[in-house]
Amino acid sequence: MLKPLRGWGMRSRIISLMIGSAILVTAGALAHWWWLIGIGAWMLIAACLIEMIYRP
Repeated sequence: MLKPLRGWGMRSRIISLMIGSAILVTAGALAHWWWLIGIGAWMLIAACLIEMIYRP
């Protein structure tokens, strides 16, 4: 059976997206790679949208 999307599973996805976005933005800023900063920004946007939609 599939687990429900709410609960700790979704919380861990949101946290991992936020941590990943922070790592990508930092690495992109240090390397001066705009595309890496852009991917990190979109990951942060996705994490915020998921947080707003699936708020328990």
